[in-house]
Amino acid sequence: MPSVPSRLTLERDARRLWHPYTQAAVVPPPIPIVRGQGAWLWDEDGRRYIDAISSWWVTTHGHAQPEIAAAIARQAAELEQVIFAGFTHRPAAELAEKLAAILPAGLSRIFYSDDGSTAVEVALKMALQYWHNLGQPRRRGFIALEHAYHGDTAAAMAVGAPSPFTAAFAPLLFPVARAHAAYCHRCPVGRRRETCHIECLDRMEQLLRAEGEQTAAVILEPLLQGAGGMIVHPREFLAGARRLCDRYGVLLIADEVLTGFGRTGTMFACQQAEVTPDILCLSKGLTGGFLPLAVTACREEIYQAFYSTDRRKTLFHGHSYTANPVGCAAALASLALFEKPQTWERIRRIGRQHAARLARLTGDAKTAGKIADARQIGTVAALELRGAEGESPEDGEEIVEEGYLSSLGLKLQKFYLDHGVILRPLGPIVYVLPPYSISEAELETVWDVVTASLEVI
Repeated sequence: MPSVPSRLTLERDARRLWHPYTQAAVVPPPIPIVRGQGAWLWDEDGRRYIDAISSWWVTTHGHAQPEIAAAIARQAAELEQVIFAGFTHRPAAELAEKLAAILPAGLSRIFYSDDGSTAVEVALKMALQYWHNLGQPRRRGFIALEHAYHGDTAAAMAVGAPSPFTAAFAPLLFPVARAHAAYCHRCPVGRRRETCHIECLDRMEQLLRAEGEQTAAVILEPLLQGAGGMIVHPREFLAGARRLCDRYGVLLIADEVLTGFGRTGTMFACQQAEVTPDILCLSKGLTGGFLPLAVTACREEIYQAFYSTDRRKTLFHGHSYTANPVGCAAALASLALFEKPQTWERIRRIGRQHAARLARLTGDAKTAGKIADARQIGTVAALELRGAEGESPEDGEEIVEEGYLSSLGLKLQKFYLDHGVILRPLGPIVYVLPPYSISEAELETVWDVVTASLEVI
């Protein structure tokens, strides 16, 4: 049965609503969406769009996925919410068990929160208080990567790379040491991937050698930096970061908010480097995109540093909707879909299609000159385009800044919408990150539109 048309008309929206990452004075009005199914979204006028970015990277199995929707309905009729301080419930306990069984070995404790930013906030507070509880309060520094993005709450902004997003909030942010990212296309140490030995890790080692005794943790996005430009790292970089943290006795936090749940081709990106972080953050695809829910998972030894008769060692952090039963039920239904072989075949097929279309674009004389770099990992593919003057952004310029301010990105976004495809370029970075339900023909359509867009730049 078709959905009831949305009451959120453009007139009402314009009077009352404030949209994220949107300068309403200069961008077109929002598109009123009334229905979703699989890889498609429909607006109030009946026009449909292929959702090629999984609605900000959250919709893993597709819109209106029936098993997840049914699980939500069942749970909502039984128990919709209960305070999680002093109480518990079956969906939360069951989800924690299932996650612990599939997470990188050793991550045995689960702390629930609301979204990716809060998962990171919890991780940072957990790392800081871990050392405090062990009697090492001097360990309060953090090392993060160039081009990093970890969310929009205060501590998450601090460990993200400086940008126009964070400039106004500088008084709220604490200083962070910044290590090189493994951005092979614009190598920070001037190497070529074919012959490098991951020398970009040297900066992290220098920081740890100098500041390790005052450092609580290194935080990074494993294998793929998302908002920073869909930057794909070699596995050796992640493995090397783990070795350095071990060598200098520092915790490693892996932000898998984007990379978790099959996005990079495996359930979690850390698995590809055979790495277990000390703390791991999850959200976005956790519920299949249906409801907000987040997880911060940690090793047992971290939990034990808080387990004490001394109440001052309690982790004083919580959210009103921590471990919401309906959200946990959605996550359980989403995890059940990963137990089906067809889910992983879809993930592999998307990866094969991405690889084939990237090869075609970079091998065609008509399009190759428009592309500065092509990269892919799992279900995520990205093109770093040359600008109107034939150049990619200057070395050191933050892609996250370019993504918001670039006229090229806005021009391309309009082109894609005009052709019935939802893509949201990060400035010169055009990326395709579809739900796993997308068909081969639908994904081919997306790539056909991307190919056509190269003619307009």
